[in-house]
Amino acid sequence: MFYEVIPAKSIGQNSVGVLTYSSPENLQPGHIVLVPLLRAKVPGIVVKKVVQPDFKVKPIEKILYDTPLPPHLLKTIFWLSSYYLNSLPSAASTILPNGVEKARRKKPSEDNNLGAIKANTLPLNTAQKEALRRIEATSTATKLLYGITGSGKTNIYLKMTENTLRSGKSVILLVPEIALTSQLVEIFEQTFASSITLIHSRQTDATRHQIWEKLLQSTNPQIIIGPRSALFAPVKNLGLIIIDEAHESTFFQENSPKYSTTKLASFIASTIKITCLQGTATPLVTDYYLADKKQAVITLSVKAKNVAKAPDIHIVDLKDRTNFSSNRYFSTSLIKSIKANLEAHRQTLIFHNRRGSAPLTICEDCGWQALCPTCFLPLTLHSDTYRLICHTCGYSSPVPLNCPDCHRPGVIHKGFGTKLLEVEVKKLFPSARVARFDADNAKSETLDAMYTEVKNGEYDIIIGTQTLAKGLDLPLLATVGIAQADAGLNLPDFAAEEHTFELLTQVIGRVGRGHLDTAEVFIQTYQPEHPAIVYATKADYLSFYQHLLAVRRTAKLPPFTYLAKLSLTYKTEAVVLKNIKSLHKDLKAIKGLSVSTPTPAFHERSTKGYTWQLVLKSPSRKMLLSALSSLKKSPNLRITVDPPTLLTS
Repeated sequence: MFYEVIPAKSIGQNSVGVLTYSSPENLQPGHIVLVPLLRAKVPGIVVKKVVQPDFKVKPIEKILYDTPLPPHLLKTIFWLSSYYLNSLPSAASTILPNGVEKARRKKPSEDNNLGAIKANTLPLNTAQKEALRRIEATSTATKLLYGITGSGKTNIYLKMTENTLRSGKSVILLVPEIALTSQLVEIFEQTFASSITLIHSRQTDATRHQIWEKLLQSTNPQIIIGPRSALFAPVKNLGLIIIDEAHESTFFQENSPKYSTTKLASFIASTIKITCLQGTATPLVTDYYLADKKQAVITLSVKAKNVAKAPDIHIVDLKDRTNFSSNRYFSTSLIKSIKANLEAHRQTLIFHNRRGSAPLTICEDCGWQALCPTCFLPLTLHSDTYRLICHTCGYSSPVPLNCPDCHRPGVIHKGFGTKLLEVEVKKLFPSARVARFDADNAKSETLDAMYTEVKNGEYDIIIGTQTLAKGLDLPLLATVGIAQADAGLNLPDFAAEEHTFELLTQVIGRVGRGHLDTAEVFIQTYQPEHPAIVYATKADYLSFYQHLLAVRRTAKLPPFTYLAKLSLTYKTEAVVLKNIKSLHKDLKAIKGLSVSTPTPAFHERSTKGYTWQLVLKSPSRKMLLSALSSLKKSPNLRITVDPPTLLTS
């Protein structure tokens, strides 16, 4: 018998799609096998049985699993290839765990307890019951649950999960990162006990392989919780997909195969006719627009706890230095609030989405600037180690005592990051217990590792980046201070305004959750009148949505057009310029396609060389994909369809 098989690996430049092999076994679509490819043996996925070809074929080496993949995962491979122009081997490889062909030694400590359902969900309030009724009544597979912070979206997740499990089907709950959603995971574990399987990046390849194997062979209903890769869990009886914090950028896979998890989840849900629920307090404008057109937006606009009082919000203009009489980084009013919290044994959160001590090191005499020799990006001062570090490639160097160019002692540091704020806080409040959470923390010092201590009030002041903005519910938190709210607004990206609004809304939402009788937010900004800041302070998503929709319509940006980003990388700038100009000329000749002027990428230089990019727009996705498909394949060219940002290459 003869079968078409998708190899799950590419060998060299050979990225073939489907190959034909022979086997005496009766195989089904989705069977995972080991096949010869050139001089290697690679895992592959059986597509279908075919008639004997008129050319010589090699035999399948081995059947790796008796149980085939669920049909929806086989369809997913072809969708990832056609919708995002990924190669079939790269799409197949993302479906399978690393080392799927290896025989793993079973370790008792790595067993997953796939036991019976022990559900004890919380009762729903009136607003939540109505939202659930509307979800069940909405005919489209994908529903957008737009719920303000603290409205109880989690309760709806729990109830829908319980109903799905009792019907004998499995649930996949996708979260941006396990570490950022500790509370949600904890609630699900308390509610459903041993029915849960966690998937996360800190697991070894062997552990993830064993988990995948158990799910493939299990017939019991499961709850699988994890980041975007959990969507590929090989469950046979999938009945519900939930995406929490659906606006998060981590749901877009930047590396090959590139894809949007939310769009892939929608495809799977429509394929097997189940519900995909996307929950968020700040929906992406494109997602809200598309869901609204299909009448698939379900709104939760009431706080779950009736006693929850909206926080008092104070906008502090950074241009008016009279607001900063005691300290250059913290306004006088914020310092007063922190002092009151310390006396009342309440907590303060200081947010700034920039780590390190100072993002700019320059010479005030000649203008020299400390740049990464690889990336040409500013080096960030880390005062605790007193080194300059590149946050893109990791390059590190000592801080020069004198300017390398003019040799004068005029080297100064501009701007500030979380490490500097930590130093300032400790100066102002020497007796306070302070913790900082950002990407510079050791594993043992992450918010995930220290969450219980933070929640129990063992720290008075917590400082950090967006790690602190996501889903954090601290009973003793009384004040949020945002050091510079407009820090991300000036980035050269169409998504900068949307991301700023989302981040501010999430941070503000950490207080006013019904735990305390009063709460305050201090928003320090150079642009107090900017729509992203004004609407975030009012928790007015719909007005911001209308504002941004008008901007996008004028600029011909999503959801009113389709985008693709093309990045070219070569060792020298001359070669990349020559090739990007040639590519630009070819694309400009295609009718119905808008092509930007060639520009350097945001991270123009790396260890691979120089990167320049083009942005393509088209009112037709089919036309856009057709143009991209016509391009000659090259390892120097990277294509991103539907890019969520223009800053990454």
